[in-house]
Amino acid sequence: MMWFSRIAIRRLQRIGVEIAPCTAAGFQRAMSTLPRVYVTRQIPPDGLDILRKSGQVQFEMWDSDDPVPRKELLKKVKGCDGILCVLTEKIDAELLDAAGPNLKVLSTMSVGFDHLSLGELKKRQIRVGYTPDVLTDAVAELTVALLLTTSRRLIEATHEAKTGGWGTWRTMWLCGYELANSTVGILGLGRIGVAIAERLKPFKVKKFIYTDVVPRPELADMIQAEYVSLDELAKQSDFLAVCCALTPETQEICNKNLFGKMKKNAIFINTSRGGVVNQEDLYKALSTGQIAGAGLDVTTPEPLPTNHPLFTLKNCVILPHIASASYTTRNAMSALAANNLLAGLRGEPMPKELKL
Repeated sequence: MMWFSRIAIRRLQRIGVEIAPCTAAGFQRAMSTLPRVYVTRQIPPDGLDILRKSGQVQFEMWDSDDPVPRKELLKKVKGCDGILCVLTEKIDAELLDAAGPNLKVLSTMSVGFDHLSLGELKKRQIRVGYTPDVLTDAVAELTVALLLTTSRRLIEATHEAKTGGWGTWRTMWLCGYELANSTVGILGLGRIGVAIAERLKPFKVKKFIYTDVVPRPELADMIQAEYVSLDELAKQSDFLAVCCALTPETQEICNKNLFGKMKKNAIFINTSRGGVVNQEDLYKALSTGQIAGAGLDVTTPEPLPTNHPLFTLKNCVILPHIASASYTTRNAMSALAANNLLAGLRGEPMPKELKL
């Protein structure tokens, strides 16, 4: 469905586009001068309002909360000047070929960009906008919630209370692990990693350590974190939070080698991307007691099949990729994605552009 507005008409009048009053033909002629944009998903209202009220684009949207079918997507992007997508759409050579040479701007409503073929986008000189920063607080909050839920065995406890397992008080029943006097490791220290540590500090964490491709002293100083090797991160951490981007270097970086070096009482948390974890190795580590527990907001694939072995484990908490799922954050993401798109189509600097 096309979304147009009176504001769009007034904008066209201001820039000298003649519009035949009250005629469909005049309206269509006016709108045909605007860049064409395809929005691949029903986005939160703040971003949608920005596009509608801008008067700068004519756009069509897949008006559903479910993904657009690939065949439909390939058809709809043909001839578009811009695309606003989400992380479920694979933006590859096939799609870019289908879009054709008019495509100048891609804006993704995500901080991650592993669904984008960056080499193809660079080769075709297509500018890319993304949405970092605005989801930092929401992801950090969810990471802490997931860590506490996993370490204090809250899902197990809720199940016992509901199903009659709650009997007399027992000395060691449903015991978990405290943050006080612990060492928290962060794999991939960026904005989100710092925000997680800031939220955990009041829990009397003894020490923060981190590893990354290079030391990040400015960020580390904010949380008094020590740079260590990946091996040391695994060996020392009581809680290990994965916050790194998914790249060829980080693909399945959390595997049997890492789990084998971790403490038996360690809690592993991943709110980055499922691809950084070898899930078979994680299952083995959890099922054999090699580590104490894991909390995952991301998996491979997504959604994770309900018969996946990880779902059989009491010491594994799995969420359906909801780290950024707050009303405030999702609206901020959609607004930033819309503003990135519009700025790119105007040939101006984007608020948040991914440099290719």
